[in-house]
Amino acid sequence: MGLVQPRSRYAPEAAADPPERVAALPMYDLPELADANDALWAGLAERLRARGVAGVPAALTRGRATHALWTDPSLLLAQTCGYPLVTALHGQVKVVSTPRYRARGCEGPFYRSAVVVRAADTAANLADLRGGRCALNEPTSNSGMNLLRAEIAPLAGRGHFFSAVQITGSHLASAEAVAEGRAEVAAIDCVTFAQLQRFRPALTRQLKVLSWTVRSPGLPLVTAKQTGRAVENALHAAIADIAVAPELREARAELLLDGFNTLSPAHYRAVLYLEQIAADQGYPHLV
Repeated sequence: MGLVQPRSRYAPEAAADPPERVAALPMYDLPELADANDALWAGLAERLRARGVAGVPAALTRGRATHALWTDPSLLLAQTCGYPLVTALHGQVKVVSTPRYRARGCEGPFYRSAVVVRAADTAANLADLRGGRCALNEPTSNSGMNLLRAEIAPLAGRGHFFSAVQITGSHLASAEAVAEGRAEVAAIDCVTFAQLQRFRPALTRQLKVLSWTVRSPGLPLVTAKQTGRAVENALHAAIADIAVAPELREARAELLLDGFNTLSPAHYRAVLYLEQIAADQGYPHLV
């Protein structure tokens, strides 16, 4: 009988994993950053294929609804938000890694939101915004909703704080709503705000940071629950490679990417802790 060769920990699990996969980096993908995200993915895809992962897509998926993307059983890798991760996506995805960014408001793999108002606004603190209008990117956003809700809860007095909360669809649209006077305040993810300062300075000059929220675990990279251990191992190794690859230095700089951390699920429970704090103070919804 011949010797059985040991299976590589990077060998693909052909029977367990779907033949066609999906990848996306939708959270920090301004048009000005599309080339950098494409370059980062090309480097990652090359390394995954070299480790025997089958069905690695040649290009990132764009334009697809994020929830459908995140819950696709063929998801190889995508970036998501911390609030959906511990709510709607609980049990449907696995965290692979958490990027670190070089932006004001970031501390290692943790980040904050910038609470912005118009540059000419006379508000000195959040309490001065009572009765104003809030621009919210998404009701399920950690940076735009959950972190701001935690800040407003002690001020709300178990009732409404804002006169209106309008859903804008993106942090960029929220920033524009405040700058144009259609809202008084918005909470903007600090990485997004740093990129807007770089690429949309005319917009951010019309804004000022009134305060910063408490910190939260950063936006994680996830894979489908169905992804096998061998592919997970390949993802970890490939991500470690692209964090230091010389040919990707320019792409990382454009994305303000400083590396990656592995955070335990316990870290992301902090997102729910902030939700519970707001509920305990009679402010379960941002209103």
